[in-house]
Amino acid sequence: MDVTFSNPEGEALVGRIEEPASGGPRAWAVFAHCFTCTSNIRAARRITRALADAGYGVLRFDFTGLGESGGDFADTSFSGNVRDLCAAAEYLAEHHAAPTLLVGHSLGGAAVLDAAGRIASVRAVATIGAPSRADHVLHLLKGSESELETAGEAEVNIGGRGFRIKRGFVDDLRTHALPGSLADLRKALLFLHAPLDAIVSIDNAAELYAAAKHPKSFVSLDDADHLLSRPEDAAYAAAVIGAWASRYAPTETTDDDLPEGRVVARTLPGGFRTELTAGGHPLVADEPASVGGSNTGPTPYDLLGAALAACTTMTLRMYLQHKGIEAGDVIVTVEHEKVHAKDCAECETSSGKVDVFRRRLAVRDLDPSLEARILEIADKCPVHRTLHSEVRVETGLLDSEIDRV
Repeated sequence: MDVTFSNPEGEALVGRIEEPASGGPRAWAVFAHCFTCTSNIRAARRITRALADAGYGVLRFDFTGLGESGGDFADTSFSGNVRDLCAAAEYLAEHHAAPTLLVGHSLGGAAVLDAAGRIASVRAVATIGAPSRADHVLHLLKGSESELETAGEAEVNIGGRGFRIKRGFVDDLRTHALPGSLADLRKALLFLHAPLDAIVSIDNAAELYAAAKHPKSFVSLDDADHLLSRPEDAAYAAAVIGAWASRYAPTETTDDDLPEGRVVARTLPGGFRTELTAGGHPLVADEPASVGGSNTGPTPYDLLGAALAACTTMTLRMYLQHKGIEAGDVIVTVEHEKVHAKDCAECETSSGKVDVFRRRLAVRDLDPSLEARILEIADKCPVHRTLHSEVRVETGLLDSEIDRV
């Protein structure tokens, strides 16, 4: 199925979605093609088709200025490729499901490693023949450095095709932090590379692997070439990625598979970044840098405050609709802090500290005479009642169920 979506600059990106021949996708993925290639290159087609046969829904698309996508390649950059990937993930989240897997070939591999930290739903990243540094492609511009410096742009020949490159493209490549940024990525990583790759040497895979934190894996593509031009090499790469990703990218389940209301949290080694699935929707939690986190998501207490705020707005909206009251947006803010019990005049506890959630609300265009009633209804929010009632937490081991989360 052909699809079109927009990048942040409003330019049209054209791609294709591959899905399993029967049944719905077990999970969704985005594939990023190699430098100056298109999503229609044979390796891209074979890999995405094989992943679809393994049960994945896959979106492969042309980066800005390439293939059928809009924009001028001369105005693109590596950072732009990363933004294109984020736009692709947003398209999937809106029209299908947020991607849990990113796959990138060559410089597309470097791009997915950069984009993965910006896409909360992604749990696993696989690269094929990826350079360890974004500026690896600069060797393709040899002979044009002087013209780029003096004129600000130059015509270069890459793979037998002419491309206009601007100095901004070169400057942008040099700003990216790979491979050092892998230490904080907190995603499962798979590096596939051919020992005899003549375009991107296998030393790049070694550098990426050394910089990454576990869980990480490396698979040799033996005598494959850089573009995986032989069908059997592309099929093998896809089979490996599909099998490996199934361990980290949760498959779609039915209501009978998991109990209603289950929330799953997974904190990977090396930090506090936690990937959550709640009601089938991906979320991220973390801690601020001041306590050893990477501040890539709200804290657990932020999420608890968000639950109270969301429940309050929904309860108020339900009341307004039930009573047929015309009103605008319902807005609730919640702030949390721990205070000494002795400083809390309304608290039953007299020692230690107590949790205080300061909730403030507003309903736009509401008749002022209803404000007191709105405050009463806010206190009827189910989460509010839960926080004020006796709560029990029962803890046990997942045992054999661990493979299902």
